Amino acid sequence: MNRISVLSICVLVMSVLIAGQSVAQDVKNGFRSSENDGWIVNVEEAYQLSEKTNKPILANFTGSDWCGWCKRLKAEVFNKPEFKAWAAENVVLLELDYPRRTALPEAQKKQNAELQQAFRVTGFPTIWMFDLDRPDGKRFQIQAYGKTGYAAGGPNNYIANLDKMLELKEKSVN
Repeated sequence: MNRISVLSICVLVMSVLIAGQSVAQDVKNGFRSSENDGWIVNVEEAYQLSEKTNKPILANFTGSDWCGWCKRLKAEVFNKPEFKAWAAENVVLLELDYPRRTALPEAQKKQNAELQQAFRVTGFPTIWMFDLDRPDGKRFQIQAYGKTGYAAGGPNNYIANLDKMLELKEKSVN
């Protein structure tokens, strides 16, 4: 082997190792993290944060790499500062993704499939607001406050609809 071939092989091996590290860092406890700031992908983590903060969970059932309406909702609402500020104050964000071109870890695929079935989600995007409880320490019980999908009108219109769901939560507490 000549010197250039050895150097090329070393560069290739280093590239593969670096790429492998970035993929490994992207997966935490068997779940690939969301590409969207502030969104949790593990329902157990969302539940714990919800319990700690007394905020309901806002779950986004999405097809991030293929669903046109999901992409529009993200661009027109979820990525806007108004929504981000509202969400930080009012809810725990949970992203449940069903991509077609991106592989998810098995634990995440299983969790998402179970939640899709539990909430009877048949189309994307579907957004649910709910609280979870675990009275037996094993299975979750769901207290749902409402669902929606894509809605035109930008973040303020969307937030107004979500605020109605929050009012249902307040009424159920009182």
